[in-house]
Amino acid sequence: MEEERMTQKTVVLQHLKRFGSIEPLTALREYGIYRLGARVADLRSEGYNIITETKASVSRITGRPVHFANYKLVGNGSV
Repeated sequence: MEEERMTQKTVVLQHLKRFGSIEPLTALREYGIYRLGARVADLRSEGYNIITETKASVSRITGRPVHFANYKLVGNGSV
């Protein structure tokens, strides 16, 4: 019997449902997902209500300001 493989979209949705939000670095480190924005766009096209917040921080390496997206699942997720 073939083992069922979870898609990146399913992994992102489960993370959002469990934790409420996800950032690109978390997606990369935890799940190996490089194109988080594309997976979020896929979920939005299926009717999930996901908002994007821009966060600011300072790079630990360069000391310069950096900005990144934080995606949040709103309500029960669907429109």
